[in-house]
Amino acid sequence: MAEASGPPESPRSWPDPSRTGELLAQARDGDGGAVEDLLERHRPGLRRMVDARIDRRLERRVDASDIVQDVLLEASQRLEDYLRDPRLPFSLWLRQLAQDRVIDMHRRHRLAGRRSLDREQPLQTGDEDSSRELVIQLRDPELTPAAHALREELRDQFLHALGRMDEADREILMMRHFEQLSNSEAAELLGLSEPAAGMRHLRALRRLRVILGDDTVSREG
Repeated sequence: MAEASGPPESPRSWPDPSRTGELLAQARDGDGGAVEDLLERHRPGLRRMVDARIDRRLERRVDASDIVQDVLLEASQRLEDYLRDPRLPFSLWLRQLAQDRVIDMHRRHRLAGRRSLDREQPLQTGDEDSSRELVIQLRDPELTPAAHALREELRDQFLHALGRMDEADREILMMRHFEQLSNSEAAELLGLSEPAAGMRHLRALRRLRVILGDDTVSREG
């Protein structure tokens, strides 16, 4: 049986925390330019997160960039409160604002037009698209046709495997390998101790490898 690989790594989604700390200190001193820089530096990470979690049926009605802009506006309005009591690292605080906004958007649109939205044939589920975003980096225009075909096969295997995992496993893999959160950051968001978060991540990786291995055996058999 071929050894299955783990999920692909990607560049860290969130800005360097040391620079973020410097900008927060400047913002605390009333530097408006630092506030603007702080928020703009986090825009790409927020966009990647929203893209991964928004239901594609809803995405055809709501632009993800508008959600990100709303989150940044809310963060600007609430920044003084955050600076007085920064219970979470700034990037995790923004992430929670974004997650709450996506959940609220789903609820409002489903309540406002449940019939029309639910009647639409979904192209993909939110979980499938979350998995798709995890492996989008496998595409490389510089690859030879043979290498590109191999990567496409690996990408499809990984997407299928993620779709077979439960929500807890998908979420920890999303946090660690898509958003590039550290173990301590993931633990804080999940309300777990760092050892517990590490064990959840390890178990999810093991399950992923088993699923990928099973898929390989099925095809070879």
